[in-house]
Amino acid sequence: MASKTTPWNVSHLPDLAGRTAVVTGANSGLGLATVDALARAGAHVVLAVRDPRRGEAAAATVTGVRGTLEVRRLDLADLASIREFAAAWQGDLDLLINNAGVMNLPESSTKDGFEMQFGTNHLGHFALTNLLLPHITDRVVTVSSNAHKMAGSPRMHFENLNLTGEYDPVTAYGQSKLANLLFTLELQRRLTHAGSPVRAMAAHPGWSSTNLQNNNANPFIRAFGHFINRFFAQDSTAGALPTLYAAVKDLPGASYVGPDGRGEWRGNPTLVGRSSNASDPDTARRLWTASEQLTGTTFPRHLHATTQAQP
Repeated sequence: MASKTTPWNVSHLPDLAGRTAVVTGANSGLGLATVDALARAGAHVVLAVRDPRRGEAAAATVTGVRGTLEVRRLDLADLASIREFAAAWQGDLDLLINNAGVMNLPESSTKDGFEMQFGTNHLGHFALTNLLLPHITDRVVTVSSNAHKMAGSPRMHFENLNLTGEYDPVTAYGQSKLANLLFTLELQRRLTHAGSPVRAMAAHPGWSSTNLQNNNANPFIRAFGHFINRFFAQDSTAGALPTLYAAVKDLPGASYVGPDGRGEWRGNPTLVGRSSNASDPDTARRLWTASEQLTGTTFPRHLHATTQAQP
């Protein structure tokens, strides 16, 4: 009888001593579980959080680690905060984990006037990544969701990215998670063109029990989410595994990692598929151009270990 493959878990992380990681949205849920695992493997982990006091309280719950923790303020719904965070960065950065996100919110806007889900989940991470890329040495992992291919096959609403006058929370969330995958696709193309060793990766956690569902604009969906969490959801430790797998495994650039179980709701991390909309290079380039115009940030001309011009 063939033996079963040992499930991949945090014990399989390599020694990360001497390496530095930034994790956005790190004060709870998937972000904090990611911080815990990386620090236990020996990394120096920066918790990039909107509220440093909450970040410090979260960091205090992470004990018995071999690495070190640091808290820095970062508000992904504020381009000025993103620029301040990036400008203060010195030295190499091995891993950037674009984990933070908001889901199915009532209609609201970022400080720069972008629809909150698109502005936080995509544009904030787009700007942060471009500004930090000159420091990044290994990879960028951006957390997406299976919502990118649900809710009526989400698409990019280029004619109205803020969904002004036609806002729907589920549509907005699906668009933002589709944008995460298109961003990863185009980022990897540009890194490859520039001869950079850095890899852009994406991951999704399946259905995980976190605080993300608590702000759903629809009270019935919010209540249903609590019910589903009780019986079907993975905990945040299991939900963080695809992100960690994408961060350390030797995978091709632009890989997408998720759980291997039915519907990709739960299970062991593995390479998973994405929608045709998330695989279109022309749409990815169009989104990149729009995102540059909206954020005022661009792919840097000079990258770590390369001096080639931007594509």
